[in-house]
Amino acid sequence: MRRGKPTRETIPDASCLFVNQLTTILDHVPPALLVIFRFGGLMIYGPVFGASVIPVRVKVFLSFILGLAVYPVIYRLHLAGAPLELNLWSLIPMISMELLIGLILGFLASLPLVAVQIGGLIMSQQMGLGFARFFNPTIDDEAAVLGQILFFATLAGFLLIGGHEAMVLAVLHSFQHIPLGGLVPDLNLVALLTGMLTSAFELALRVAAPLLALIFLETAAMGFIAKTVPQMNILSLGFPVRILAGLLIVCLGLVVIDEVVMDGIDETLNLMFEWIETQ
Repeated sequence: MRRGKPTRETIPDASCLFVNQLTTILDHVPPALLVIFRFGGLMIYGPVFGASVIPVRVKVFLSFILGLAVYPVIYRLHLAGAPLELNLWSLIPMISMELLIGLILGFLASLPLVAVQIGGLIMSQQMGLGFARFFNPTIDDEAAVLGQILFFATLAGFLLIGGHEAMVLAVLHSFQHIPLGGLVPDLNLVALLTGMLTSAFELALRVAAPLLALIFLETAAMGFIAKTVPQMNILSLGFPVRILAGLLIVCLGLVVIDEVVMDGIDETLNLMFEWIETQ
């Protein structure tokens, strides 16, 4: 039998169905954007993801892929019973809050790496290698030789212990405790950031402490030699001895530095999850 031609009654039904489906899809766009922007904040400042060597289009693509992949689950668990009422004026500040969540998580995760680089900078300055600086594409800035070596070694350890996966899991875990657009910055957040900055500075000093102690002893010894043997040229002797002694103590202390840095990274990631759970 031949199919009958569509009548005037079936055409409006099809158009209404299309309009309803389009309206349903458009209703999901604002909350999906909020999820995507929370991942986008992590892509801006997080270790590995926020590196300047990664093109911006790749970061945007990763944000979209991760956001769209987890949005159906988030919608079913948190938005199905109480959908968000969003408009243009409420969407802009909520997007800012979602970006802030990703930025906070990325900033916290990057503090141990920055601390190690600062410790390497302190050691380079004390060893007399302050003028030997190279461009670090990861931070898009110049860095000292020793600081750059320690930074990339710490970054490798960060990847080996799954730090990049922990950051993504932290963002996913945040949806259970921080609803979309529900972040309220308070004094606890300020206390967390200041405390983490203090801990990062302490970690930098702990990394550089063995070398600083050795340089202090070497300086005192060179001063004693200069007083007892004034004929000796301390300037020509002191710099090579300082560099060789510094490199020796760095090589011997790599095991201790590795333990200190890995403990710092683990503590930072744990504090990051604890902050999420307290929201």
